[in-house]
Amino acid sequence: MNELSSNQRRPSNPILRPSPRGPSPLVGEGRGGGSSARPDDGRVWTSNPSGRPGPPTPAFPHKGGGGREGRNQTVHRRIASILALLALVLPGCKPPPPPTVSARPIAPARPEEFKSASLPDVRFVEVTKESGIDFRHINGARGEKLLPETMGSGAAFLDYDGDGDPDLFLVNSATWPGVTVIPAPTHALYRNDGKGRFQNVTREAGLDKTSFGMGVAVGDYDNDGHPDLYVTALGGNSLFRNDGKGHFEDVTAAMNAAGGDGWHTSAAFFDLENDGDLDLFVCSYVAWSPSADASVSTQLMGTGKGVAYDPPAAYNGAHCLLLRNDGTRFVDVSEGSGIQVRSPDKQSPIAKALGVAPCDVDGDGLVDLAVANDTVVNFFFHNLGGGKFEEIGLTTGIAFDAYGATRAAMGIDWGDFKNDGSLGLAIGNFANEMIALYVTEEPKKLLFSDLANIYGLGAPTQPPLKFGLFFFDYDLDGRLDLLSANGHLESDIAQTQASQTYAQSAQLFWNTGRPVRGRFVLVPESRVGPDLYRPIVGRASTYADVDGDGDLDVLITENGGPAHLFRNDGGDANRSIRLELAGRSSNRDAIGARVTVEAGGVVSRRQLFPAKGYLSSVEHPLTFGLGRLSRADRIIITWPSGKTTELKDVATGPTRRVVEPGP
Repeated sequence: MNELSSNQRRPSNPILRPSPRGPSPLVGEGRGGGSSARPDDGRVWTSNPSGRPGPPTPAFPHKGGGGREGRNQTVHRRIASILALLALVLPGCKPPPPPTVSARPIAPARPEEFKSASLPDVRFVEVTKESGIDFRHINGARGEKLLPETMGSGAAFLDYDGDGDPDLFLVNSATWPGVTVIPAPTHALYRNDGKGRFQNVTREAGLDKTSFGMGVAVGDYDNDGHPDLYVTALGGNSLFRNDGKGHFEDVTAAMNAAGGDGWHTSAAFFDLENDGDLDLFVCSYVAWSPSADASVSTQLMGTGKGVAYDPPAAYNGAHCLLLRNDGTRFVDVSEGSGIQVRSPDKQSPIAKALGVAPCDVDGDGLVDLAVANDTVVNFFFHNLGGGKFEEIGLTTGIAFDAYGATRAAMGIDWGDFKNDGSLGLAIGNFANEMIALYVTEEPKKLLFSDLANIYGLGAPTQPPLKFGLFFFDYDLDGRLDLLSANGHLESDIAQTQASQTYAQSAQLFWNTGRPVRGRFVLVPESRVGPDLYRPIVGRASTYADVDGDGDLDVLITENGGPAHLFRNDGGDANRSIRLELAGRSSNRDAIGARVTVEAGGVVSRRQLFPAKGYLSSVEHPLTFGLGRLSRADRIIITWPSGKTTELKDVATGPTRRVVEPGP
C-alpha cells in the first residue's frame, strides 16, 4: 500500500509557478458544510453537514497552502506587507513615484499556418445507419443530475467469431431503480460481415444483459483462442467467456471477477508476471451512492438556480483493483501489490481513475501502468516484478501539469509518435485544460516533460472537454496521429460559460513529421469532412479496419445518444502492413508484445495493448503505415515470453498472422 509522504506534496522543481487557474485541490475542499468549485469548471457545490461526511482534506496542499514552503511564503508576504506599510507612514520614508513608462504594443505571434493542400486527402464519413448499427446509450437521466449518468459509455472492436473481421461490442448503462423501460436497455454485440455491414446478434450471443455499464476490456483470459469480455459498471463488473460457438457465458461469480460493488470505469488486460495468462487492472472512480449524491447541492455558477452534476471533489476517492489470474479464478491482489495509493494521513484513497494505459516503458520486459485521475495526481505504476508495483508519478513528471497543478484527466494512450524510440503519453483533460503530452527522450530513465504546447497540442485542445483519445495512423504515412472525442457534462453549460457547449466537435491532429514545433496540426473540417466534426456529446472512442481496405475506421460513442461509425475514405491511398499476433508460451493474445517495423529508413514501434483511451478497447491487429512503399525491410517481434521473431522483406497487403515460436 503506497503512501504519499509530506516531502512528495508537489514537484521540487524550483521554477514551478502557481497555476493561472488558481489552487486546485487534489482530493477535495474541507469536510462538512463547505463549498468548492474549480475556477474553470462552471459549477459550485455545497455539502450538507447533517448528511454524509464531506470530502477529505487535500492530499497535497497547493503552493503556499501548507507545509514548510507554504509557511515560509506566508511569513515572507507578511514581512513585505509590514515594510510597505512603514514606508508609507514614517516621515521621509515615502518612496518616489515610479517613472511613467509607455510600453510599445506588441501583437501576439500568430502560430505558423499549415497549408491545407499539404494535409492528407482523407475524409471520415459517418456510415452508422447504413452499416446497421442502431445502438442508443441509455444513461438513466431524468433531471436529478446523478453523476454516473454523464460518464458512459465504452466500446470495443473484437473478432468474437474468428472470421477475421472486427465485430463491435457497445456498453450500455441503465435506468435507475423504480423506473421501468420496455425493453430494458442492454449491452449490444454486432457481427461484421467483413465489408463494414453489421448485424445485431446480442440475444443469440447471450449478451442481452442489463447493468449500469461503463467500460469494456477484451482479452482471452483462458487462452482458448477466443476473445472474452470484461464489462465494468457501477455496482459490480461482469466477465463473459466466449465459448467459440458464437455465445458468451457469464462467469463472473465462478471466476471471482466482480470486483466489489463500487464504481469502476476503464479496465485493461495485461500479463502482470509474464506467466502466460492475462490479469486485470480495473480503474475505480469515486465513492458514490445515491444518498451521497443527494447530500450535495450543485449549481452552475452564476445561475443561482437548478441543479448540476457534482464535481469529483465532492466525493472521496476509491482504490483501483488488480485481479491476478490464477488459472481457475481471479484473485484480488490489490492491497499487497502497491497500487493502493492513500493520502499522507493513511485515511483516504486518492485515486479517481478514469483511464489506464499499459506499456513496458523502460523496456525491462515488465508491463507498467499509467493511470489518468480526475482532479487528483495521475499515477505511474512501475512494475518491479513479482507482482509488485511502485507508484512514481511525481518523480516521472506525469502527476501534474507544467505548473504543478492537477487536472481532470480522462482518456489516455502511449505512442512513439516521433519514430525515434522516444515515447509520448497523451492524456485528455477537462474543458479549459489542454491535452497533456508527456514526452521522454530516453524511456529507460522514466523522466517525462509535458510538451503538448510545443508539439502543437496546446491552444487548439484547451477549449473542449476531452474524453476518448488515442494515437493511430489514419493516413498510413507511418506516423502516429491523434484523435480526441469531446463533449461536456452539463447540457446548460452555455448559460455560465459562453465559450462552452454541451455537444462538441471531435478533433483530429495530423502528425506532420516536423522535429518539434508544428508536429501536430489540427485538420480542418474542409479537409476531413463535416461528419467527424459534427458536434456530439462524445465519450469513448475506438478504431478498427471494419471494411477490410487496410485503413482505420473510427467509432465514437455519445452519452445518452447513438454510437457513431466513421468510415475512413482515402487512407488506403497509402499502403500498410497489418499483423495479427498469437502467443504460445506467452498469453494467447500476445498482449504486451513489442513490434518494430523497418521500412525505407523509418523505424516504427508499437506495443500490443488493445486497452486505450477512455472505457474502450481497439481491434487486436496492429497496423503499420508504409506510405507509398510496397514492402518492409524487416519486422522484429519481441513476445512477452522474451522470445523473438524476425521477418524480412515483408509485403504490404492482407492481415498477416504471426504465431510465437514454440519451445
